[in-house]
Amino acid sequence: MTNFVELDRLAALETLRLVRGAAVAADGDGERIWDRPTPCAGWNLLALLGHMTAQNHGFAAAARGEGGLPAHWRVPDIAADPARAYAESVAATIVPFAEAGGGQQEFVLPELGRAFPGRVAVSFHFLDLAVHAWDLARTLAVEVQLPRSVWESALQVARRVPTGEQTRGPDGFFAPIRPMSGQVTPLTETLALLGRSPHWSPEPSDSLRGLGRCGRRSR
Repeated sequence: MTNFVELDRLAALETLRLVRGAAVAADGDGERIWDRPTPCAGWNLLALLGHMTAQNHGFAAAARGEGGLPAHWRVPDIAADPARAYAESVAATIVPFAEAGGGQQEFVLPELGRAFPGRVAVSFHFLDLAVHAWDLARTLAVEVQLPRSVWESALQVARRVPTGEQTRGPDGFFAPIRPMSGQVTPLTETLALLGRSPHWSPEPSDSLRGLGRCGRRSR
């Protein structure tokens, strides 16, 4: 049986590595790195981190049995110290996920309109983190460092994401599935299933810029 709690931990650590790298870059040369565009249409790096921070706190609350409280899912103002705020949100998930994430205890996920067994809910969070790790890496022009086995598990979850309007429409979580070309790997197939192109670039002239959707914009 796939251990999604451990996979989630690995993905979380990779996002932390990338976020801390961004913070070092921002401190080292004064670049406005938090303003960089990301593969998530309409979100710069700071907005993406705000979304990820909110999701971490929301899922942690769901693991504690408090997922139905809207306050836990609101995007916080992290501008003062994005890396620290994000690190704190990751730390907040560790204990509740370890305690409830592998079983049948229900996690209430308001954005999805229902409750799910812990193992299923953590698989959703894992997929979100893994793909956002790629988003971060592309934004920072570095390589994402997650092994093929992690992407194989992410692909299992991505293949189960619904394709209806609620999920893929203008108010949904993801862009439409993209066609795949060239060498298909678990990573590139996962990206395509979630509406991303592995060739995304932050360059303004790039026709692939800003095509992805990474979550709902309002809460």
